[in-house]
Amino acid sequence: MTRLNERGMATTSTLNTSSLEGLPLWARQLSEKYYSRNIAMFVLNGNVRDFVPLKRRGSTEFLGLNSFLNEALFPQRDLVLSYDRGGGLSFAHPDMQADFVRALAGYDSFHGTNYAAGLPRNPDGVLNLLDNYLRLRIRDGKKIALIIDFAETVAPAGDISGMSAEDRNSLVIFKRWASSPTFLRADVTVCLIAENLIELNQTVLQHPGVASFAVPLPDESDRVEFIEAQLAEASLPPGSDVTPLTLAKLGAGLKRVQLQTLIAHSIQNRQPLTQKFLAEQKKELIEAEAGGLLEFVQSRFDLSMVAGSEQAKRKLQDAAAAIRAGRTDVLPMGYVICGPVGTGKTFLTTCFAGEIGVPAVVLKNFRSMWQGVTEGNLERVLNLLKAMSPIAVIVDEADAQLGNRASSGDSGVSNRVFAQIAQFMGNTELRGKVIWFLLTCRPDLLPVDLKRQGRAEEHIALFYPETDEERLALLHAMQKKTGTQLRSAEAEKFFLEHSGRLSGADIEAVLTRARMKSALENEAAVDVDDLKAALEDFIPPSYPTEIELQNLAAVLECTSRSLLPERYRAMDRAEVVRRASELSALARE
Repeated sequence: MTRLNERGMATTSTLNTSSLEGLPLWARQLSEKYYSRNIAMFVLNGNVRDFVPLKRRGSTEFLGLNSFLNEALFPQRDLVLSYDRGGGLSFAHPDMQADFVRALAGYDSFHGTNYAAGLPRNPDGVLNLLDNYLRLRIRDGKKIALIIDFAETVAPAGDISGMSAEDRNSLVIFKRWASSPTFLRADVTVCLIAENLIELNQTVLQHPGVASFAVPLPDESDRVEFIEAQLAEASLPPGSDVTPLTLAKLGAGLKRVQLQTLIAHSIQNRQPLTQKFLAEQKKELIEAEAGGLLEFVQSRFDLSMVAGSEQAKRKLQDAAAAIRAGRTDVLPMGYVICGPVGTGKTFLTTCFAGEIGVPAVVLKNFRSMWQGVTEGNLERVLNLLKAMSPIAVIVDEADAQLGNRASSGDSGVSNRVFAQIAQFMGNTELRGKVIWFLLTCRPDLLPVDLKRQGRAEEHIALFYPETDEERLALLHAMQKKTGTQLRSAEAEKFFLEHSGRLSGADIEAVLTRARMKSALENEAAVDVDDLKAALEDFIPPSYPTEIELQNLAAVLECTSRSLLPERYRAMDRAEVVRRASELSALARE
């Protein structure tokens, strides 16, 4: 394939497929797109602060992204320049810098400036100089590559009317380069590097002359390759109980540079790298990488601790068995766990996390008051979740946290966030790999788009205990959870006679009060008097309208008849809808 420079001179730019074999997929795709002669500007995003593998001469090297671009994609370029706002301009070779300085002297002589005495670092000054320099060297038939790191600080996201003059100037130059016939005819490549696409000005990304490529987090095979390369140089200290394969599996979601840190820490400090230590370190690294937006759940309970919700427990036990058997293809994409307050929605979900033995995280509040930060936070979190699969994702108060399409007054942030989440949840390639648990007391407020089939498919409803057997089972479960010992069977009998329609949270509160009375009297176990005093003193919060509405909303949401208590199973559905509508209107008043 031949490109013509501005003078009409032929320059050879052929795609050598054999040279692409040692490159990662995204780098091969970038090269192919470049040699199509339609694109000269590329945006690299995602895992851009990590090592990149380069296979050459029969071995694999791991390089930083800038070094990888210089050595793997641009080794034959006459000029390779790099710029970031903090470090200013740099060059791949001293000869390239000398050439730039000579050109700069000519620029100073013509324009009456003094840039040769000290290069500017601000984008406004640097990009204008580069624009002149690139065009000058294109006329000389030079093959050029320009790398602009932290591009989001040069052309940040935002409305053009609110941008500074410097940012607008940078934006104009980027667009001009992307659409320049001169750049397309010549052998010129401009690479913008930005970790989060959402932080880069969207008009650059939407330009037809710009192509974006995501650098992914390493998958399991990538991690095994990197770990084996690290351990080929030095072995883990005695007492380590992880193999390269185990370390790769447990390191899901970690970057290569983070794995290198873990291995180096173990070797340098002669500290055995154990599964327990790895789990602790991974938790810290992932939570730091997510900016505190994900919190690991380390449950000490499993589903055997759940009482009073036998049908719901059985469904989740079946799902856990499918995961352990590797049959992720039969799992729901996600679950809606609904029911009135105090029914143990969070406890049930964390017990499921303890049952399946895969990581579980709580999605924390990712919203920010600053423009573009919310979308950037969510993009980073979703990329991490994909890399950490298989994983369970718990979203508490999901109706409030995830938003909906109807949100307004926030410049469209809620709509964009909702679209990001809905698209990710509906990716069937992630079935059984990223399992969503949307917890809510008001499933009727959860957007249909998120709880339809193909997203959160299974809707599990929890209710307060209805029978003495359920209440007694819940009492025993709460005894285990709180570490409460009842001195006699008489205490259980008293509880059944006086507990009424207490929720699981209410029972836990009663037992805690009884234990306090027992502890103040220096008694090891709770007796009838302690329990009686606690029950007689305890007044459960009373929100009859809200509780009935939450019960009816759960009945209408539930996708399995076997989960419904008998009294709700027998109710006419039209009557449930009518009553729920009445209560919803009362709740809004």
